[in-house]
Amino acid sequence: MAVTLKRQLTDDEKKIVLTQHGKKCFATGHDIPEGESVHFDHIHAFSKGGASELDNIAPMCGQHNKEKGTLPLQDFRTKLRLESFFSQGEKLTLKHLLSFLKNSNDITQFAQPISVQEKDGQVTIESPSKKYTHTIYSCPTTGWKYTYATLDVDVLDSDDDQDSSIGLQPRYLIFDKVFELYRHFQQHPVLQPSIGRVVDHRIRIFDGQHKIAALLWNGRKRFECKVYFDPDLRRLNQTNIAAHDKFAQTRFFSSIMVVKLGDQFGLDFEAYKNLEDGQPKTESGFMDYLTRLDGSQTKAQLNTRFRSYLYNSVLKHEENKAAKYVSETNRSTDDKPLTIDQLSKSLFSSFLYREPTTDNMTTDDYKRDYEVENMVSLMNMVYDLALCEWDAKAGENDERQRRLNRIFRSKSMMAWSELLQNAVCGKMELQDAEDREKPFYRKLAPPELEKIKDVVRRLMTWKRWASPHGDDIDRVLSDNRGEVKEWFRKMGLTTGYLMGAPE
Repeated sequence: MAVTLKRQLTDDEKKIVLTQHGKKCFATGHDIPEGESVHFDHIHAFSKGGASELDNIAPMCGQHNKEKGTLPLQDFRTKLRLESFFSQGEKLTLKHLLSFLKNSNDITQFAQPISVQEKDGQVTIESPSKKYTHTIYSCPTTGWKYTYATLDVDVLDSDDDQDSSIGLQPRYLIFDKVFELYRHFQQHPVLQPSIGRVVDHRIRIFDGQHKIAALLWNGRKRFECKVYFDPDLRRLNQTNIAAHDKFAQTRFFSSIMVVKLGDQFGLDFEAYKNLEDGQPKTESGFMDYLTRLDGSQTKAQLNTRFRSYLYNSVLKHEENKAAKYVSETNRSTDDKPLTIDQLSKSLFSSFLYREPTTDNMTTDDYKRDYEVENMVSLMNMVYDLALCEWDAKAGENDERQRRLNRIFRSKSMMAWSELLQNAVCGKMELQDAEDREKPFYRKLAPPELEKIKDVVRRLMTWKRWASPHGDDIDRVLSDNRGEVKEWFRKMGLTTGYLMGAPE
């Protein structure tokens, strides 16, 4: 029976649809209460080839019918399920989605172990349930062997960090990107395969997880993949990072760059410190070691990795209470007002010495560990005196949250971090230019840390933060850092004030 919704369904047609689906909202499957009106709509959009027949019509409750807007029912239902998946947290990868879909019986299994055999220019990949045989190729640049194959979801996994190794997956899944690709792939082909490698008898995907995620939501169970066998992990990792950052149309989050580069750098750092070559071990020596190890990296790229390692050391420190307020994306969120970029231009640039030192790591002159601990202490002071009160649900009329919003605005932090550094140096009586450049590169005793906390307390309780809504401060904090800093000075927020002088 052909019917479109350009007219009202007859009572008989509604009965047929309700018989097929029950009096349940198609969006989530919940019962539509007695006395509540039932709405009807296309499951698959008519504009995208959905049939105008009763089999393509389903009931909806009034609330979900209103919420779905112009989305077809199937897309709206998928969107709700996606929201449910992403509500689990921010650091979600293809592995988490595969587990989610398995628990909801959308797929039966994933990450099955495989064996690989090469013979006569062919490679055979065998799992407990299936065998794949394809031509094997060799990269003319690296000599790495790889194949192209259409693989079942049963044998796929995400190349995430494992207990004993660093994964190559440089991104977390992004809700908007998955949903947009999900809708796109309903009518368009996938132009490039996803890319993975064989490691520990598993096929782990490190490029194209968003494609696979979107196709999974479309019901796809087989995926076109390029699979590498036994590549050089370090070189592949660097290639993958460049592909997702320097050469990508959409760069991945700077916070993920910090984690990926920091982790890899950390492994290289440990290897260098254990190198028995008779030479003193220094950070600058380590940079020379990296240059010899991989001459393709420029000095600027190595410095980026070094800073990522420092940031990672602070943010991953088990005692850092403020780290949970650092966003996993390039933008702050309601729950996480800080970003890596924001910290790198404020607290980190003011208190971390971000250049490689020439201090021998085996002597007392080397104080990088103390610096990291001092940086964590400072972030914990900021947490204890202000950030711990952050309430994402509080509105602009909430005085406490209004104060915090102003303190942790990006330009605000950049401006007051410089003032804070000057005040801390003053309290610690650091006069030498080199000492002021490295204020935390030293062991600080509890009394010294308490002096620093007094300065932070003065900063966080500055009366102008609590000005009424619409105060001039809100306009100023949108200006550049220099203008914000100058306004702070005029209003009494100065180095002297932070050190104890009246406004």
